[in-house]
Amino acid sequence: MRHSRPVPQAPQAGDVPPAGRDGDCPESIRFEWLGWDSRSLRWRVSCVAATTIELHLDDVVFQRYPCAPGDAEFDCTFDYSPTGNAELAFTLSGADGATASAAWRVLLGMSAQGGADQWTRQQPHLSALAGTPRLPRRALAELPAVAVVVPIYNAADSVRRCLAALERWTPASARWILVDDASSDAAIAPLLAHHAQRAGVQVLRHDVNRGYTRGINTGIAAAGDADVVLLNSDTEVGPRWLESLRLAAYGDDTIGTVTAVSDNAGAFSVPELEQYCPTPSRWNLVEAQRAVLQQAGLRFPELPTGNGFCLFIKRAVIARIGIMDADAFPAGYGEENDFCQRAIDAGYRNVIAGSVLVRHERSASFGDARRATLGAQGMAVLRRRYPRYEADVGATLYSFERRALDYRVRRTWAGSDAYYARQAPRPRLLIAGPEPGSGAAPLMRSCEIFVLQQHPSLRLHRLAADGVAFDIAAAGTAACATPAGRIRAWLIACAIEQVLITASDPFGVLVGSLAGELGIPLAGEATRLASAV
Repeated sequence: MRHSRPVPQAPQAGDVPPAGRDGDCPESIRFEWLGWDSRSLRWRVSCVAATTIELHLDDVVFQRYPCAPGDAEFDCTFDYSPTGNAELAFTLSGADGATASAAWRVLLGMSAQGGADQWTRQQPHLSALAGTPRLPRRALAELPAVAVVVPIYNAADSVRRCLAALERWTPASARWILVDDASSDAAIAPLLAHHAQRAGVQVLRHDVNRGYTRGINTGIAAAGDADVVLLNSDTEVGPRWLESLRLAAYGDDTIGTVTAVSDNAGAFSVPELEQYCPTPSRWNLVEAQRAVLQQAGLRFPELPTGNGFCLFIKRAVIARIGIMDADAFPAGYGEENDFCQRAIDAGYRNVIAGSVLVRHERSASFGDARRATLGAQGMAVLRRRYPRYEADVGATLYSFERRALDYRVRRTWAGSDAYYARQAPRPRLLIAGPEPGSGAAPLMRSCEIFVLQQHPSLRLHRLAADGVAFDIAAAGTAACATPAGRIRAWLIACAIEQVLITASDPFGVLVGSLAGELGIPLAGEATRLASAV
């Protein structure tokens, strides 16, 4: 289902933070910081009328809370820092922004009395989230192949954009299975015939329209033993989309499905749930997708369902529970929810890859009215089969990990981090070995440069536009105890898209091998990388 569950407007009182006092606030709303116990924030709000209170972290909304007239206390526990930094600066305000508390600056891991600042220096940029990256438990070369299944019915312009993005950003090793469900649009057949000439592309056509769910089941069957990605034909993928979904899926054996995030996919929309969330107008789509790839973080929130607009499914799950239920959900809108519930019953989890942003037009084939009807019908079946489904979705939609993901995208969209103030998001190139000196200048015009050096110790640093180097901290995972583990973690955490090796030695061979494992291509010279921007 493209998600038709009614979503609460705000979390329950136990989910959230407390208020602080600002002497300049009008009497209609007053805030008072009550305390910070090293990871839980408490505050009090006094207001004369019902309102909504916003908790800001580094001047960006982290969460919104309904507040009834009178006095109320709130608390919010931070399982980890959403910014990736120990420094946290909190502010409270009315939803209209007219009244605001004084900022309170605290440190994760250190208690503080209400309103007493623990730091005053400049706020740092977003950093890697605690416990990330989660490295694959097996070498990717040992994993099943991947087949991308695209169900198609009419909407030729949308299909054309979808397949153009696939061609640009999908690894050559992945198969495409394009399933035409007897489209009546005369433009579809020649469009698919054009792509069928490419190696690894299979076009299947139903003689009569059999419905969305039977279309994807046709593709799943044709994929054989491969893992499957279900990708709607009204989507557009971006840099490292498939590699990132695969890395997320194999970070834990219990993960069964992985869904991307989107500008328009209901519960999977970021940064605002169940809303259309346009990407920043200052960037094109690929730049926005890169910003999310680089800044959203690599923790994977869990939901009781996935969404078929872009859904990675492990072949092991299909072998265990079977395909989609086309009898109950012939036109879609419920089939993936039912599938994911069956996966949970079989011991698997469904997670969100927040670093993979996929544009989604939504309703390109069906239209809004029919989509609403199908959604209601599908929801009725789900309620009968899984009475707790809606409650489970409501509980997990506001999990801390999901709030942290939305916050990081919201902050990136707002530009308050200033990370991309000089240049829009660019592909990241890792140079392994000696820096190329003046040869780095032309690369820096089209790429963000990271330099990995072995001596005197293993070190990764980022080159800024003015040539200043910023060290990148080692990733905090157990797998990083070895040089190979640290390099692998850096390649994932820094969203490296290409690697340039400047010395033919064992170190260069190691880096090249690790990049190959993660599907990161080697760049022979600047022109090759520039062509991929």
